[in-house]
Amino acid sequence: MTYAVTVDTQFPNGAPELDELHRVGAGALLEHGFDSVESIDGPDGVEAEIADTWVGVHPGGALLKVFVDAPALEFAEQAVRALVEELLERSELLADWTVERCEVELHPDIAKESLEAADGPDAPPDDISSRRARLTEPNARDASADATGEVVDTEMAQRRMRSMAAGLRAFGPEMFGAPDEEEKDDELADSGSRLSVDDAELAAGALVWATDVLLDELFQDVYALAEEETNVADCDRPMWLLDELPPRYALRYDARFARRFLVTAIALTTRFTEGSFEQLSCVAEELALRLLLGRAEVALETFGLLDDGVASALECFTTLVCEDMDHEWLYDDAKDGIDESSVGDYLGVVPMGLTSWFTPFNDHRFVHPYVMDEPFAEES
Repeated sequence: MTYAVTVDTQFPNGAPELDELHRVGAGALLEHGFDSVESIDGPDGVEAEIADTWVGVHPGGALLKVFVDAPALEFAEQAVRALVEELLERSELLADWTVERCEVELHPDIAKESLEAADGPDAPPDDISSRRARLTEPNARDASADATGEVVDTEMAQRRMRSMAAGLRAFGPEMFGAPDEEEKDDELADSGSRLSVDDAELAAGALVWATDVLLDELFQDVYALAEEETNVADCDRPMWLLDELPPRYALRYDARFARRFLVTAIALTTRFTEGSFEQLSCVAEELALRLLLGRAEVALETFGLLDDGVASALECFTTLVCEDMDHEWLYDDAKDGIDESSVGDYLGVVPMGLTSWFTPFNDHRFVHPYVMDEPFAEES
């Protein structure tokens, strides 16, 4: 079975962020390392063959995708971790980097089907995270850990999200309805008429958290569509994310479209995190933001952190970042074609057909060159 293993590597704390030249160099070293390996040796002579790799270097490290043919999920994770650690050790420039995460993210439908097929007292737990924990933890476990595990997970997730908030460099707390640094001591900030800084921080951190999830899931969908040589509507494999786009165009969401949408999502979230964001550039970015917000809400809800204050902070962010919500009409078949009608002209609705999704709203908006100048076939 082919597993998509996600690897998050980082350089030591306190080291300066990588500039563009160093990012190119690090990427070349990692890509060369992967190219030099065709398979990974495992225990008992079992091999994992590398089917494909992707390297994305960012200022704080690198996100890697390694597609391997392996007999089991756990073997795929262990083999890829060992390979990446070896590649880092080989290079003097990367020797101090560490592997922070190395795991396969199973689609819930596939995981459920696989686990339901197992039976008997030795069957793995019904939850993937529990299964992985059972394989990696010592046999003797503290009985009290189970009783407090959920609370600990929530507290850890909350601390982690708050620590990630500073990574959303393009936006201050005011974008989430909270007072900024200059307003913290104002009477307005203390009057309860605005959301708290804590709510804004948690909402911002959730968006950074969700960025990782969003891109991971898009990578999975791109790979699935490329392997199946089909589109979202006809793909036999479950989709992680692309089936949440407007269903009216599902037959046209193929691998090429998926790659363009992935690049759009990367460009958008890069501007969010490096601080250069000004405005949404095209319909595809509006839809990518919609998916990002959805993943942020799911993450918060999973850990019991989506209270009214945080939900309001995300709602405020959406209102301020989106110039309008016209893209929501793409999910309403009754509004199909409104952008080409006299009503649409009167309301100033931009073209929203699939052929226009990657077209900049105007000459001052940024769209990544990879997604431009390749129109789809004319819509029927």
